[in-house]
Amino acid sequence: MEGLDSAQLRTLAAVVAEGSFEAAARLLHVTPSAVSQRIKALEETVGQVLVRRTRPCVATEAGRPLLRLAGQLTLLEREALADARGPLAGGGRVRVAVVVNADSLATWFPAALARLPQRNGLSFDLRQDDQDHTAELLRDGSVTAAVTAQREAVQGCRVLRLGAMRYRALATPEFAAAQFAGGFTPSALAGAPLVVFDRKDRVQHRFIRAVAGRPLDPPVHYVPSVPAFSEVIRLGLGWSLVPEQIAEADLAAGRCVDLAPGQHLDVPLYWQHWRLESEVLNALTAAVRGVAAETLR
Repeated sequence: MEGLDSAQLRTLAAVVAEGSFEAAARLLHVTPSAVSQRIKALEETVGQVLVRRTRPCVATEAGRPLLRLAGQLTLLEREALADARGPLAGGGRVRVAVVVNADSLATWFPAALARLPQRNGLSFDLRQDDQDHTAELLRDGSVTAAVTAQREAVQGCRVLRLGAMRYRALATPEFAAAQFAGGFTPSALAGAPLVVFDRKDRVQHRFIRAVAGRPLDPPVHYVPSVPAFSEVIRLGLGWSLVPEQIAEADLAAGRCVDLAPGQHLDVPLYWQHWRLESEVLNALTAAVRGVAAETLR
């Protein structure tokens, strides 16, 4: 059986990462025709279409395992090159792509990166997605590791439990008095404006269903920015669940109140990463586990 060509695999990864054959050509310093020929040759080897020629280009189901392989080979090659050259020669560039949910990115995750041993040429490509969806980028090979709510290991990955992120229901005292004067009841929850990060974010609706005993459909403000999300709550435009690490300052200052004292939502988080023996990946995993153990429930 004919083997896989590493240049063709790198070209596949570039097309999907950059979104088009032209952009991949610029990244690889070749012509668009050369990119097209490499992808065609790889597809002929596999006997499957590997890239959907859309805007942006995306990997097909058959292309995803090869995309993952391309990323693994690139990481191992760069590590080996860095070790071979040594520190005096400047090593080599190693970039690790990681997808993290917005609340972890805004709270504990950056401390894990800072805890890594300093290494020249090491950089990170951080992506942001909802914790219920981050594992999708592992499946299609776009990232090396993920902070995710999915405890079942993605094929070819290891999974480690990190702990749980605790959320508390916050609003301004004025909002609470106006909307929840009679308590945190189903009727009040159905009418009070709710702040939600984006349409993938179901944390608040999960909490409402647990409290009310049934799903409700309150009016929603979508605010896809962590700083703006918190500010919208502080300005009294709505209530929402807020990570405890962010909520504590607003509660202590009296800017917000806990709408449901004693009630909270804990979202378990997991670290999934490619099943590779990689020095960088092992160090990152150790740092993530260490910081998570100190900050998560």
